[in-house]
Amino acid sequence: MIPDNCLGNTNNTTLVQSERTNGSCALKHTNTIPDNCLGNTNNTTLVQSERTNGSCALKHTNMIPDNCLGNTNNTTLVQSERTNDSLNQKRKMPVTTGRFGPLVGAIDEGTSSTRFLVFSARTSEVIASHQMEISKMYPQEGWVEQDPVVILDAVKECIQRTVDKLREQDVEPGEYSCHRRHQPARDHYPLGFHHWETSLQRCRCDSKTLVSYPWQSVDSTPTTVTLSIVIPTPLEHVGVASVWQDMRTSSTVDLLLEAVPNKNQNYLKPLCGLPLSPYFSALKIRWLMDHVPEVQEAINKRHCLFGTVDSWLIWNLTGGKNGGVHITDVSNASRTMLMSLEHLRWDHKLCRFFKVPVDILPQIRSSSEVYGNVAEGPLRGVPIAGCVGDQQAALLGQNCTKEGQAKSTYGTGCFLLYNTGTARVKSTHGLLTTVAYQMGPSAAPVYALEGSVGVAGAALGWLRDNINLLQDISETESLAETVGGTGDVYFVPAFSGLYAPYWQQDARGVICGITEDTTQLHIIRAALEAVCFQTRDILEAMNKDCGIPLSKLQVDGGMTTNNLLMQLQADLIGISVSEYSLPPVQTLF
Repeated sequence: MIPDNCLGNTNNTTLVQSERTNGSCALKHTNTIPDNCLGNTNNTTLVQSERTNGSCALKHTNMIPDNCLGNTNNTTLVQSERTNDSLNQKRKMPVTTGRFGPLVGAIDEGTSSTRFLVFSARTSEVIASHQMEISKMYPQEGWVEQDPVVILDAVKECIQRTVDKLREQDVEPGEYSCHRRHQPARDHYPLGFHHWETSLQRCRCDSKTLVSYPWQSVDSTPTTVTLSIVIPTPLEHVGVASVWQDMRTSSTVDLLLEAVPNKNQNYLKPLCGLPLSPYFSALKIRWLMDHVPEVQEAINKRHCLFGTVDSWLIWNLTGGKNGGVHITDVSNASRTMLMSLEHLRWDHKLCRFFKVPVDILPQIRSSSEVYGNVAEGPLRGVPIAGCVGDQQAALLGQNCTKEGQAKSTYGTGCFLLYNTGTARVKSTHGLLTTVAYQMGPSAAPVYALEGSVGVAGAALGWLRDNINLLQDISETESLAETVGGTGDVYFVPAFSGLYAPYWQQDARGVICGITEDTTQLHIIRAALEAVCFQTRDILEAMNKDCGIPLSKLQVDGGMTTNNLLMQLQADLIGISVSEYSLPPVQTLF
């Protein structure tokens, strides 16, 4: 929805709706803009499929939302006023004189790329950005890794390139400091994070590298989550990032299931909301402890810390060995299998089950508060004022802040989140209960149900890279449109097992229904339909858990540029599909 009486920039939204009435198809494209708008407003596109009277109508209409006094946006931002206690007790930021006003920086750390964007806090306009691809490594079957040092370097380079682009526009970020309040103002902005669920494991570093998982402390006293970490020398083997798709922990899952009654995969769900699965961080820590002697030795000596990628980046950006803070937020902590959903702290029962020492874990903080300042580089002194998991960030960026609203992100995988408000809904149909966000230390946490599809866009990458059915993924829409259907070909891309709502880690992919008439076009279209079928499975599970069927699904992610995919999805689930066509909405949280 787009708010009335707003003072910002209204950005593009595409609505795809499927309604079946009398057996025909009408396609409407409506550009909607607020009435009485005194500023710049972008278009909202409505694509509606209605079956009426056997004809096809194409309509273009220009309209505008009511009582809008400028450029508006329907997403929630990390504002340049941040809170230490709650959203109602604001931390005052310096007055700015830059032509764009106060700015907001966002680090988008994804599975396949790193991105840094700078927005105008007033209009949400993207002022400058830079993006870099990050490669993955596959050392063994089922293993998916990344290098944490490469991730950190990519973040730093994206920040530097973006600042260079700002300076080309005569925007100087300057150095933020409370002691500069009486000096001439520059363009200042806080920094926010979101990232994919990735746990750090092992890699090799040279003698100049001062980052590691495990991290080593010079303190002789036990390292706790509140101590500053100092690394005198790097470990010879210091972490690789084990991506959420990594399945090496399957054997660890089997081992742990032997210790629970009836090998119940949902044994821990009442505490953490998650089933035992290779997907989650606790299993990756346990695998490290069981298979990497250096890690267990460092833990025994109390020289080891663990964290997801947000912890890694925040620790490094706030000083690393020279006083970096070791923290995570509630949304990321809720995906480790180690945090109590009720109390929002590390649960001793869960930690004992996985044999993970609590003192190696980061301090859990809210999603919206100042954690520390950037220690060096072009943003030195800028406060880091927000952190949230990737899919939770998309929920906020889509403005799904009310109970009953939902969004689906179509990327490497597909992730559907349903806002359940302050209630922790216990799924009995294979979904995850997770923390969506907590807007300040004193604010009540907001929870969500999540359904995770392991392979979405990755299936198209597989068609391109592994069996050469595609030259470019951007061709999938035009190629799939040349055939009217799949020719009864079905594709189940369970490359690393099936995620929600089935949670079958031993499942594997299959393409069936192939005949002598099958062509590459049928298989490409079947890959698109596979994404839609998996999303429908999750929606049906959500409807059963919540009892209130959705009337609209808001979507984002790279695959949403494929209009055929979005229309197939709307037709298959029978409700509106509203596409947010801004740059990545995760960064707008």
